[in-house]
Amino acid sequence: MTIKESMITRNEAIKFLESQIQNKNIIKHMLACEAIMRALAKKFEPDREEEWAIAGLLHDGDYKPDVKMEEQGIRIAKLLEDKGYEVPETVKHTMAAHNWRATKVEPQSKMDWSLFCCDTLTGLIVAVALVRPEKKLSVVTLENILKKWKEKSFAAGTRREDIALCEEKLGIPLPEFITIGLTAMQKISGELGL
Repeated sequence: MTIKESMITRNEAIKFLESQIQNKNIIKHMLACEAIMRALAKKFEPDREEEWAIAGLLHDGDYKPDVKMEEQGIRIAKLLEDKGYEVPETVKHTMAAHNWRATKVEPQSKMDWSLFCCDTLTGLIVAVALVRPEKKLSVVTLENILKKWKEKSFAAGTRREDIALCEEKLGIPLPEFITIGLTAMQKISGELGL
């Protein structure tokens, strides 16, 4: 059996998340990460797109008050396996590494760094969309995002230094990385409610 045949499916993952996570905005964040991870997989490892996508979709599936910060990104794999789902080791590592400063599981692969860098990018893109009169992703441009990027007080929780690691760790210039993220999120704007 190949990884694609044995791994948890997207539909199973969505049902699992809906049963675990009460905050719909966290689910939307994970959908956005899934979309960006798909786009990045097509660039780096097209034959592993489903692994990349499922890591993005499930990485915050344990983002709950009863999960300690140093376990967030690690506990999700156990929760899934307890329900009988298979989670490839690469996906487990990527989910744990997205929160590596707390988990101490350092990013190593392109898949790990991709999720780490795009994790906080989603919030910045959503914030830019929400300050527009239309409140729609479809009208957001790279220029809008770069302008707000320079305003440190805007979306102050955005870890800009983490996003900017896309240049060193992925070899993708920041404007291109933001464009990949924005385009991916625009494609699923209906699911994101934007």
